[in-house]
Amino acid sequence: MADVIAYFNGSFVDPSRLTIAMNDMGFLMGTTVSERVRTFQGNLFRWEAHLDRLGHSLQIIDLGIPDYRSRLTAAVEKVVEHNHRLLEPGDDLGLCILITPGELAAADTNEETEPTVCIYSYPLPFQDWTPWYTNGVQLMVSQVRQVPANCWPGDLKCRSRMHYYLADQEVARAQPGARALLLDQEGYVSEASTANVVIFRASEGLVAPPRLKTLPGISLAVVREIAEQLSMNWVERDLTVDDVAGADEVMLCSTSPCIWAVTEFNSQPVSDGKPGITWRTLLDRWSDMVGLSIRQQAEQFAQRSSG
Repeated sequence: MADVIAYFNGSFVDPSRLTIAMNDMGFLMGTTVSERVRTFQGNLFRWEAHLDRLGHSLQIIDLGIPDYRSRLTAAVEKVVEHNHRLLEPGDDLGLCILITPGELAAADTNEETEPTVCIYSYPLPFQDWTPWYTNGVQLMVSQVRQVPANCWPGDLKCRSRMHYYLADQEVARAQPGARALLLDQEGYVSEASTANVVIFRASEGLVAPPRLKTLPGISLAVVREIAEQLSMNWVERDLTVDDVAGADEVMLCSTSPCIWAVTEFNSQPVSDGKPGITWRTLLDRWSDMVGLSIRQQAEQFAQRSSG
């Protein structure tokens, strides 16, 4: 798209100018906190919740940015307002925020470095999601475990995702196209790579891993909110691999695609191997919440013009 803007360290720039110094801590040590947001009809979805989570991540790594809420909100709103106008009517954006402690100061100086702050947007990759909504996805347990809390807290949203990468590689070798499910150090279900996991059992309702053991997903909070509106039972407890294998439905949720069904787990069909009624009900209610059909929007813009 022509004339797109991004934000970098206080200035609005062409995305081609987004670069990071070789001595930036985000590059040298992977010390980068992040948030990923999306729009519906050009409006940021649950921005305040994402901002709260980002602020908590900054606290965890002891990185202070004065007035970060107002500064980031102003920058994000300008990027979204400008770039959304460049889309076709009905299309929407994804937005990524990356913050690092900045460049590593020379050892023989007392200079304080400034944080690196980057914000950029992109047309949502609907072409990737339409098969998920239609056919569901495959999920497979990886031997790569979730990072334990004594390495970094589970509620820190960061770009240090080597474990996701390795888990997805392992699973792809065994079953091309499958997503990786990571277990914690005790062998309980933690999360999928870049997504929270929730199952449905007729005897219990919707069941998710304990909040203290996983990243506090904004989308997972939305699923719980919808469940309460529908008077569906919501349970948080340790989930075993057998719990997932025996579930009536298995679902993944993440900020941009919202919620989608798992139809195959560890090479075996989940229930009848088709997206279930509970998933469809949750997706429909989510669509009502945002004022458009999430699935139809993905189908409409799965093939965008390249102009």
